[in-house]
Amino acid sequence: MNVHGVNDVRQTEIHTTEPLVPEPSALVELAIQKLQSLRSTGTDQIPSEMVKAGGKTIRPEIPKVINSISNKDELPEDWKESITVPMHNKGDKTDASNYTLLSTT
Repeated sequence: MNVHGVNDVRQTEIHTTEPLVPEPSALVELAIQKLQSLRSTGTDQIPSEMVKAGGKTIRPEIPKVINSISNKDELPEDWKESITVPMHNKGDKTDASNYTLLSTT
């Protein structure tokens, strides 16, 4: 196998236009954009509207917190807690398929 004139594949460098794993800040930005307004807060009691309004002040700090927690190899207790509530859609209330499960953390 000859790749770009190199006989030994171990010497070949792979160049990509995008990183294989997105930067945490890009993931945070995407998550903030997807936050829905007027929802109840989670255990942190921080409304999504506040996170959205934080703009350039709060957005760079979120990846720092996530990285700090990731480096400890242990999740905070609050992150292990979740509340799931069945929300009725249209149709027969006795039919389980007419419910959506909503989770908060």
